[in-house]
Amino acid sequence: MKGRAAIIVPAYNEASYISETLRTLRQHPSFLDCWLVVVDDGSEDGTGVLAKIWADDVVCLHKNEGKGKALRQGIEAVDADYFLFVDADVGTTARYTECLLSIVRSGECEMAIACPPAAERGGFGLAKRLARRKIRQITGITIQAPLSGQRALTRRAVEAVKEWDVGFGIEAAMTVDVLRAGLPIREVPLVIRHREHGKSLEGFWHRGRQYLAIQKVMAKRREIGR
Repeated sequence: MKGRAAIIVPAYNEASYISETLRTLRQHPSFLDCWLVVVDDGSEDGTGVLAKIWADDVVCLHKNEGKGKALRQGIEAVDADYFLFVDADVGTTARYTECLLSIVRSGECEMAIACPPAAERGGFGLAKRLARRKIRQITGITIQAPLSGQRALTRRAVEAVKEWDVGFGIEAAMTVDVLRAGLPIREVPLVIRHREHGKSLEGFWHRGRQYLAIQKVMAKRREIGR
């Protein structure tokens, strides 16, 4: 089943990376029928201006609303049956996400998640382990890449997500909600590469915010399930 597909790229201050990512998506033969939407999440570095060169639509938010809300704004901007979420900083490796969209379009699952290789200069993996543990506690299912931003979802899986305005906790939240809805998920090993913060102050700040967002949203998901 083919169906209409949209690629949603949330972006906040990604001027150094977004052009390469969007060019890769725009020029991929398998994405020629996809509507490419960028959500400029209150960037201050010209991200939105660069995005307009490649995207079919650029949704500009007046302030930084967080990744989850940005994704939701992108979904609402287009009428589609399938959605592919791609992070703005994956560059040429964005081409591998075609596999995810192909899988959900085939009806094999309702959400396909890219399972990338370990980062060469990553942190200590605390946020990832927290998300994996919480998802397992709530659903009984172990997800290897609970924080992967590269995902393809059917319309039904998108509608199963109860709350989007959860910032960096969105991947963990959508995983729990889709699993609770009884919809099948598949993880796919893909060589996706991000910009790496490493063990820098910026990296620790980013992962710290992510850790707290996951704690908050998972506590709420446990309460909802009781």
